[in-house]
Amino acid sequence: MGIGVSIFLMAVGAILAFAVHATVSGISIQMVGAILIIAGLVGLLTTLFIFGPRRRAAVVDDRIVRDRDIY
Repeated sequence: MGIGVSIFLMAVGAILAFAVHATVSGISIQMVGAILIIAGLVGLLTTLFIFGPRRRAAVVDDRIVRDRDIY
């Protein structure tokens, strides 16, 4: 799960938890929103702390290449 998906889950969860006031029998929409917020937060933290450092690793090559001198 990437950063974009995590933020999307948290946004949808916040909308369901705080803005929707509809009732559905058998399902609490506010609880579904809270679960989506928590899942997005866990995904965001996982992406940043576990998979984030792997993406920043770079190999730097400091060699200087010169053309051969022609006499």
